[in-house]
Amino acid sequence: MKINLFFVLLVVLSCTGRKEMRLQKFLLKGNLSMNEGNTDQAATYFNEALKIDPCFADALNNLGTLRFQQKHWDEALNFYSQAIRCHPDFLNAYFNRANTYYELNEFFNAQQDIQKILAAKPDTAVAYFTQGLIATKMRDFRTSLAAFDKAVLLDSTNVDYRVNRGTINYYLHKFEEAEKDMAIAAHLNAAEPNIYNTLAMIEIERGNHEKAMLFVQKALQLVPDQPYFLNNRGFIFLMQNHLPEALNDIDQSILGDSDNGWAYRNKGIYRLRSGDFKDAIRLLNQALSIDSFIDKIHYYLGMAYLRNNQNKEACEQFKLSEQAGDKMMTIDLMKSCR
Repeated sequence: MKINLFFVLLVVLSCTGRKEMRLQKFLLKGNLSMNEGNTDQAATYFNEALKIDPCFADALNNLGTLRFQQKHWDEALNFYSQAIRCHPDFLNAYFNRANTYYELNEFFNAQQDIQKILAAKPDTAVAYFTQGLIATKMRDFRTSLAAFDKAVLLDSTNVDYRVNRGTINYYLHKFEEAEKDMAIAAHLNAAEPNIYNTLAMIEIERGNHEKAMLFVQKALQLVPDQPYFLNNRGFIFLMQNHLPEALNDIDQSILGDSDNGWAYRNKGIYRLRSGDFKDAIRLLNQALSIDSFIDKIHYYLGMAYLRNNQNKEACEQFKLSEQAGDKMMTIDLMKSCR
């Protein structure tokens, strides 16, 4: 009986070894196809692996990544969740799922997955960076700053960490701190366009439109068709009263990214300055429906309502503008709403 049992164990171990070899073979072939950009072939290999083991977490995770790259967020989420169910400690799948939740605007779920990673590996700089990005989307800038601080502390040479921390300091109106981060980022990689775009936004806030224009032009030299950079240049043109140039940039920005509420805000400001108050109201409300946290959106919408003789609606927006801390209200506007 001992001999028979030994024989059975050898057979089982041999089969297990062959199964593992076949799984790794399909995984390797799938990874090579992914690296070569042959996504259909890669998916075929990963699915072949799943025929052998339906709970092969590496294949499930990689299928999720294929769907993520194709922007099929729901399918990606399903694969990552399956990978985690099969391998509850698979940190790569948690990280990938967090990024997918981020794209789906499910920020609470994204934060939970990042917390899972940080609980297991508290010195993971990229996890803190992702935590900062998620908090930024939630407009929790204090949490964002703390997360980016940790990311920079763990990896002080990463340009993305520096630029994003500088951007949060800009949002918090800590302009000098933001400029320090941008200076270090430029020393690390002077070809990073977001450095100059952020510096442009700082100068816009300071009212230095000519200096802002120099920075945003440098950003656009590096990435000529970037929608956010075009939109910022369009806003500078608006502030300089160069309306045709402003409209061209803003329209190009919307063409490049139709979900950017800031571009609709700027087009609304263009309509406001052009005297088309009804269309200004439409565009500014469209911007507000996309992103309720757009800077000074309530002030400009209030002005559009006021110019369209809708005083009640105007005063409601001015009140919201004051609550948001826009600091755009004049004494006369305040008096008109009493």
